[in-house]
Amino acid sequence: MKSGADPSMAKKNQKLTQYIRQSNTFGSVTEEWLEMKQKEWRSTYFDDTKRTIEIHLLPDLGQRPIAEITSPEVLSVLKKIEEQGKLEAASRSRQKCGAIFRYANLKQLCAHNPVSNLKGALASPQKKKFNSIAPKDLPQFLLKLAEYDGAIITKLALRFIMLTLARTSEVRFALWDEFDLETEEAVWRIPAERMKNKQEHIIPLSRQALMVISEVRRFTQGDKYVYHQLNNPNKPMSENTMLGAMYRMGYHSLATVHGFRATISTLLNEHGHNPDVIEHLLSHQEANKVRAAYNRAEYLSERRITLQWLADHLDSLT
Repeated sequence: MKSGADPSMAKKNQKLTQYIRQSNTFGSVTEEWLEMKQKEWRSTYFDDTKRTIEIHLLPDLGQRPIAEITSPEVLSVLKKIEEQGKLEAASRSRQKCGAIFRYANLKQLCAHNPVSNLKGALASPQKKKFNSIAPKDLPQFLLKLAEYDGAIITKLALRFIMLTLARTSEVRFALWDEFDLETEEAVWRIPAERMKNKQEHIIPLSRQALMVISEVRRFTQGDKYVYHQLNNPNKPMSENTMLGAMYRMGYHSLATVHGFRATISTLLNEHGHNPDVIEHLLSHQEANKVRAAYNRAEYLSERRITLQWLADHLDSLT
Protein backbone atom coordinates (compact mmCIF):
# COMPACT_ATOMS: atom_id res chain seq x y z
CA MET A 1 0.00 0.00 0.00
CA LYS A 2 1.28 3.48 -0.87
CA SER A 3 2.43 5.61 2.04
CA GLY A 4 -0.39 7.77 3.38
CA ALA A 5 -3.18 5.77 1.67
CA ASP A 6 -6.31 5.35 3.73
CA PRO A 7 -7.42 1.68 3.56
CA SER A 8 -10.99 2.51 4.57
CA MET A 9 -11.27 5.22 1.89
CA ALA A 10 -9.88 2.86 -0.74
CA LYS A 11 -12.47 0.28 0.25
CA LYS A 12 -15.26 2.88 0.04
CA ASN A 13 -14.09 3.96 -3.43
CA GLN A 14 -14.03 0.35 -4.54
CA LYS A 15 -17.59 -0.16 -3.30
CA LEU A 16 -18.72 3.06 -4.98
CA THR A 17 -17.17 1.97 -8.27
CA GLN A 18 -18.89 -1.40 -7.98
CA TYR A 19 -22.22 0.30 -7.15
CA ILE A 20 -21.96 2.58 -10.19
CA ARG A 21 -21.16 -0.38 -12.42
CA GLN A 22 -24.15 -2.30 -11.09
CA SER A 23 -26.46 0.74 -11.36
CA ASN A 24 -25.61 1.50 -14.99
CA THR A 25 -27.40 -1.43 -16.52
CA PHE A 26 -28.00 -1.81 -20.24
CA GLY A 27 -31.67 -1.07 -19.53
CA SER A 28 -31.06 2.17 -17.63
CA VAL A 29 -28.57 3.45 -20.21
CA THR A 30 -30.99 2.54 -23.01
CA GLU A 31 -33.75 4.51 -21.29
CA GLU A 32 -31.47 7.55 -21.08
CA TRP A 33 -30.43 7.16 -24.73
CA LEU A 34 -34.04 6.85 -25.90
CA GLU A 35 -35.02 9.94 -23.93
CA MET A 36 -32.34 11.89 -25.80
CA LYS A 37 -33.31 10.47 -29.21
CA GLN A 38 -37.02 11.15 -28.72
CA LYS A 39 -36.29 14.85 -29.20
CA GLU A 40 -34.54 14.20 -32.52
CA TRP A 41 -36.66 11.56 -34.24
CA ARG A 42 -40.11 11.41 -35.78
CA SER A 43 -42.57 9.73 -33.41
CA THR A 44 -43.14 6.76 -35.73
CA TYR A 45 -39.41 6.02 -36.05
CA PHE A 46 -38.92 6.45 -32.30
CA ASP A 47 -41.78 4.06 -31.52
CA ASP A 48 -40.43 1.45 -33.95
CA THR A 49 -36.94 1.68 -32.46
CA LYS A 50 -38.20 1.46 -28.89
CA ARG A 51 -40.33 -1.57 -29.77
CA THR A 52 -37.36 -3.35 -31.39
CA ILE A 53 -35.24 -2.80 -28.28
CA GLU A 54 -37.98 -3.85 -25.86
CA ILE A 55 -38.76 -7.05 -27.75
CA HIS A 56 -35.29 -8.21 -28.77
CA LEU A 57 -32.64 -6.69 -26.48
CA LEU A 58 -33.98 -5.82 -23.04
CA PRO A 59 -35.21 -9.30 -22.03
CA ASP A 60 -31.63 -10.67 -22.11
CA LEU A 61 -29.48 -7.58 -21.59
CA GLY A 62 -31.69 -5.16 -19.68
CA GLN A 63 -30.51 -6.06 -16.16
CA ARG A 64 -26.86 -6.58 -17.06
CA PRO A 65 -24.28 -3.93 -16.04
CA ILE A 66 -23.40 -2.33 -19.36
CA ALA A 67 -19.66 -2.35 -18.58
CA GLU A 68 -19.67 -6.13 -18.19
CA ILE A 69 -21.46 -7.09 -21.42
CA THR A 70 -19.19 -8.92 -23.87
CA SER A 71 -19.22 -9.39 -27.65
CA PRO A 72 -20.10 -13.12 -27.39
CA GLU A 73 -23.00 -12.23 -25.10
CA VAL A 74 -24.43 -9.71 -27.57
CA LEU A 75 -23.85 -12.11 -30.47
CA SER A 76 -25.77 -14.82 -28.61
CA VAL A 77 -28.75 -12.48 -28.24
CA LEU A 78 -28.64 -11.50 -31.92
CA LYS A 79 -28.24 -15.10 -33.09
CA LYS A 80 -31.37 -16.02 -31.15
CA ILE A 81 -33.31 -13.45 -33.20
CA GLU A 82 -31.70 -14.68 -36.42
CA GLU A 83 -32.62 -18.30 -35.66
CA GLN A 84 -36.29 -17.27 -35.62
CA GLY A 85 -35.88 -16.21 -39.25
CA LYS A 86 -36.09 -12.52 -38.31
CA LEU A 87 -33.04 -11.35 -40.25
CA GLU A 88 -34.19 -7.74 -40.59
CA ALA A 89 -34.99 -7.54 -36.86
CA ALA A 90 -31.56 -9.02 -36.01
CA SER A 91 -29.85 -6.43 -38.22
CA ARG A 92 -31.85 -3.55 -36.71
CA SER A 93 -31.17 -4.82 -33.18
CA ARG A 94 -27.42 -4.93 -33.87
CA GLN A 95 -27.48 -1.36 -35.16
CA LYS A 96 -29.44 -0.02 -32.18
CA CYS A 97 -27.37 -1.99 -29.68
CA GLY A 98 -24.21 -0.54 -31.21
CA ALA A 99 -25.60 3.00 -30.95
CA ILE A 100 -26.45 2.48 -27.27
CA PHE A 101 -22.93 1.25 -26.52
CA ARG A 102 -21.38 4.19 -28.41
CA TYR A 103 -23.44 6.50 -26.21
CA ALA A 104 -22.34 4.61 -23.08
CA ASN A 105 -18.71 4.74 -24.17
CA LEU A 106 -18.86 8.52 -24.68
CA LYS A 107 -20.25 8.83 -21.15
CA GLN A 108 -17.42 6.59 -19.88
CA LEU A 109 -19.89 3.97 -18.66
CA CYS A 110 -18.09 1.19 -20.54
CA ALA A 111 -14.55 0.77 -21.83
CA HIS A 112 -15.40 -0.51 -25.30
CA ASN A 113 -18.25 -1.23 -27.71
CA PRO A 114 -18.81 -5.01 -27.88
CA VAL A 115 -20.95 -4.60 -31.01
CA SER A 116 -18.25 -2.93 -33.11
CA ASN A 117 -16.67 -6.23 -34.19
CA LEU A 118 -19.94 -8.05 -34.92
CA LYS A 119 -20.50 -6.65 -38.41
CA GLY A 120 -20.62 -9.62 -40.77
CA ALA A 121 -21.43 -12.04 -37.96
CA LEU A 122 -25.10 -12.15 -38.97
CA ALA A 123 -26.78 -13.24 -42.18
CA SER A 124 -27.68 -10.28 -44.37
CA PRO A 125 -31.43 -9.70 -44.71
CA GLN A 126 -32.70 -9.99 -48.26
CA LYS A 127 -33.48 -6.70 -49.89
CA LYS A 128 -37.20 -6.20 -49.71
CA LYS A 129 -38.93 -6.30 -53.06
CA PHE A 130 -42.17 -4.40 -53.48
CA ASN A 131 -44.80 -5.96 -55.71
CA SER A 132 -45.73 -3.61 -58.49
CA ILE A 133 -48.25 -3.20 -61.30
CA ALA A 134 -46.95 -3.84 -64.80
CA PRO A 135 -47.15 -0.75 -67.04
CA LYS A 136 -49.57 -2.59 -69.36
CA ASP A 137 -51.99 -2.96 -66.42
CA LEU A 138 -52.03 0.74 -65.54
CA PRO A 139 -55.28 1.49 -67.45
CA GLN A 140 -57.16 -1.03 -65.29
CA PHE A 141 -55.66 0.37 -62.09
CA LEU A 142 -56.40 3.98 -63.05
CA LEU A 143 -60.01 3.01 -63.74
CA LYS A 144 -60.30 1.35 -60.33
CA LEU A 145 -58.71 4.38 -58.67
CA ALA A 146 -61.18 6.70 -60.38
CA GLU A 147 -64.06 4.55 -59.13
CA TYR A 148 -62.65 4.15 -55.60
CA ASP A 149 -65.34 5.21 -53.11
CA GLY A 150 -63.13 5.49 -50.02
CA ALA A 151 -61.73 8.66 -48.45
CA ILE A 152 -61.00 11.31 -51.07
CA ILE A 153 -57.69 12.30 -49.40
CA THR A 154 -56.43 8.71 -49.68
CA LYS A 155 -57.41 8.62 -53.34
CA LEU A 156 -55.61 11.92 -53.99
CA ALA A 157 -52.49 10.75 -52.13
CA LEU A 158 -52.25 7.66 -54.35
CA ARG A 159 -52.59 9.75 -57.49
CA PHE A 160 -50.02 12.25 -56.21
CA ILE A 161 -47.46 9.48 -55.65
CA MET A 162 -47.89 8.34 -59.24
CA LEU A 163 -47.45 11.89 -60.55
CA THR A 164 -44.33 12.69 -58.50
CA LEU A 165 -42.55 9.32 -57.97
CA ALA A 166 -42.15 10.33 -54.32
CA ARG A 167 -41.78 7.69 -51.64
CA THR A 168 -44.83 6.87 -49.54
CA SER A 169 -43.28 8.38 -46.41
CA GLU A 170 -42.36 11.58 -48.26
CA VAL A 171 -45.99 12.10 -49.26
CA ARG A 172 -47.42 11.10 -45.88
CA PHE A 173 -45.22 13.61 -44.03
CA ALA A 174 -45.51 16.39 -46.64
CA LEU A 175 -46.00 19.86 -45.12
CA TRP A 176 -47.77 22.75 -46.79
CA ASP A 177 -44.75 25.05 -46.42
CA GLU A 178 -42.67 22.69 -48.59
CA PHE A 179 -44.69 23.68 -51.67
CA ASP A 180 -43.84 26.69 -53.84
CA LEU A 181 -47.07 27.12 -55.77
CA GLU A 182 -47.03 30.84 -56.51
CA THR A 183 -44.56 30.73 -59.39
CA GLU A 184 -45.08 29.65 -62.98
CA GLU A 185 -42.81 26.65 -62.41
CA ALA A 186 -44.28 25.22 -59.21
CA VAL A 187 -42.15 22.80 -57.19
CA TRP A 188 -42.24 20.68 -54.05
CA ARG A 189 -39.03 21.01 -52.01
CA ILE A 190 -38.53 18.07 -49.66
CA PRO A 191 -35.87 19.01 -47.07
CA ALA A 192 -32.77 16.85 -46.69
CA GLU A 193 -33.72 15.58 -43.23
CA ARG A 194 -36.84 13.93 -44.66
CA MET A 195 -35.03 12.24 -47.52
CA LYS A 196 -33.60 8.73 -47.47
CA ASN A 197 -30.33 9.97 -49.02
CA LYS A 198 -30.21 13.10 -46.79
CA GLN A 199 -30.18 15.45 -49.79
CA GLU A 200 -32.85 18.03 -50.58
CA HIS A 201 -35.14 16.77 -53.33
CA ILE A 202 -36.94 19.16 -55.67
CA ILE A 203 -39.94 17.79 -57.54
CA PRO A 204 -41.37 19.89 -60.40
CA LEU A 205 -45.16 19.76 -60.33
CA SER A 206 -47.08 18.94 -63.50
CA ARG A 207 -50.44 20.55 -64.24
CA GLN A 208 -52.15 17.39 -63.03
CA ALA A 209 -50.12 17.31 -59.79
CA LEU A 210 -51.15 20.93 -59.17
CA MET A 211 -54.78 19.92 -59.70
CA VAL A 212 -54.37 17.24 -57.01
CA ILE A 213 -52.84 19.78 -54.62
CA SER A 214 -55.64 22.22 -55.36
CA GLU A 215 -58.20 19.52 -54.54
CA VAL A 216 -56.41 18.46 -51.33
CA ARG A 217 -56.23 22.10 -50.26
CA ARG A 218 -60.02 22.11 -49.91
CA PHE A 219 -59.70 19.58 -47.09
CA THR A 220 -56.38 20.21 -45.33
CA GLN A 221 -55.17 23.76 -46.00
CA GLY A 222 -54.29 25.39 -42.70
CA ASP A 223 -53.41 22.04 -41.16
CA LYS A 224 -49.83 20.88 -40.54
CA TYR A 225 -49.81 17.93 -42.93
CA VAL A 226 -51.03 17.96 -46.52
CA TYR A 227 -52.18 14.34 -46.20
CA HIS A 228 -53.19 13.78 -42.59
CA GLN A 229 -55.22 11.21 -40.72
CA LEU A 230 -58.95 11.54 -41.25
CA ASN A 231 -59.72 11.86 -37.55
CA ASN A 232 -56.57 13.73 -36.46
CA PRO A 233 -55.20 16.64 -38.53
CA ASN A 234 -52.10 16.78 -36.32
CA LYS A 235 -50.88 13.35 -37.41
CA PRO A 236 -49.73 12.26 -40.88
CA MET A 237 -51.68 9.70 -42.82
CA SER A 238 -50.97 6.18 -41.53
CA GLU A 239 -48.60 4.07 -43.62
CA ASN A 240 -51.34 1.46 -43.95
CA THR A 241 -54.06 3.82 -45.18
CA MET A 242 -53.00 3.87 -48.83
CA LEU A 243 -52.09 0.18 -48.75
CA GLY A 244 -55.54 -0.58 -47.36
CA ALA A 245 -57.07 1.31 -50.28
CA MET A 246 -55.01 -0.81 -52.68
CA TYR A 247 -56.33 -3.95 -50.99
CA ARG A 248 -59.91 -2.70 -51.31
CA MET A 249 -59.32 -2.19 -55.03
CA GLY A 250 -58.28 -5.83 -55.35
CA TYR A 251 -54.47 -5.58 -55.25
CA HIS A 252 -53.80 -7.50 -52.03
CA SER A 253 -50.42 -9.30 -52.46
CA LEU A 254 -50.35 -8.10 -56.09
CA ALA A 255 -49.02 -4.57 -55.65
CA THR A 256 -47.86 -2.13 -52.99
CA VAL A 257 -47.91 1.65 -52.93
CA HIS A 258 -44.11 1.79 -52.96
CA GLY A 259 -44.20 -0.40 -56.07
CA PHE A 260 -45.52 2.55 -58.10
CA ARG A 261 -41.96 3.87 -58.27
CA ALA A 262 -40.87 0.69 -60.05
CA THR A 263 -43.93 0.78 -62.32
CA ILE A 264 -43.38 4.38 -63.41
CA SER A 265 -39.61 3.89 -63.74
CA THR A 266 -40.22 0.95 -66.08
CA LEU A 267 -42.79 2.94 -68.04
CA LEU A 268 -40.42 5.90 -68.53
CA ASN A 269 -37.54 3.66 -69.54
CA GLU A 270 -39.74 1.80 -72.03
CA HIS A 271 -40.63 5.13 -73.65
CA GLY A 272 -37.00 6.18 -74.03
CA HIS A 273 -36.65 8.83 -71.34
CA ASN A 274 -33.18 9.75 -70.11
CA PRO A 275 -32.10 7.13 -67.51
CA ASP A 276 -30.17 9.77 -65.52
CA VAL A 277 -33.29 11.93 -65.30
CA ILE A 278 -35.31 8.93 -64.13
CA GLU A 279 -32.71 8.22 -61.41
CA HIS A 280 -33.00 11.80 -60.21
CA LEU A 281 -36.78 11.61 -60.22
CA LEU A 282 -36.44 8.56 -57.96
CA SER A 283 -33.99 10.54 -55.75
CA HIS A 284 -31.47 7.72 -55.79
CA GLN A 285 -28.15 8.32 -54.06
CA GLU A 286 -25.38 9.95 -56.08
CA ALA A 287 -21.98 8.90 -54.70
CA ASN A 288 -20.18 12.06 -55.83
CA LYS A 289 -21.74 14.95 -53.87
CA VAL A 290 -20.36 17.67 -56.16
CA ARG A 291 -21.71 15.90 -59.22
CA ALA A 292 -24.99 15.27 -57.39
CA ALA A 293 -25.49 18.99 -56.73
CA TYR A 294 -24.62 19.82 -60.35
CA ASN A 295 -26.96 17.18 -61.74
CA ARG A 296 -29.85 18.22 -59.50
CA ALA A 297 -29.72 21.67 -61.08
CA GLU A 298 -28.88 20.45 -64.58
CA TYR A 299 -31.76 18.01 -64.81
CA LEU A 300 -34.48 20.14 -63.19
CA SER A 301 -35.97 21.33 -66.48
CA GLU A 302 -35.72 17.82 -67.96
CA ARG A 303 -37.44 16.41 -64.90
CA ARG A 304 -40.27 18.89 -65.36
CA ILE A 305 -40.69 17.84 -68.99
CA THR A 306 -40.59 14.14 -68.06
CA LEU A 307 -43.14 14.47 -65.25
CA GLN A 308 -45.48 16.46 -67.49
CA TRP A 309 -45.17 13.74 -70.16
CA LEU A 310 -45.95 11.15 -67.48
CA ALA A 311 -49.05 13.00 -66.28
CA ASP A 312 -50.33 13.44 -69.84
CA HIS A 313 -49.62 9.79 -70.61
CA LEU A 314 -51.51 8.57 -67.53
CA ASP A 315 -54.45 10.75 -68.58
CA SER A 316 -54.38 9.16 -72.03
CA LEU A 317 -54.76 5.68 -70.51
CA THR A 318 -58.20 6.34 -69.04
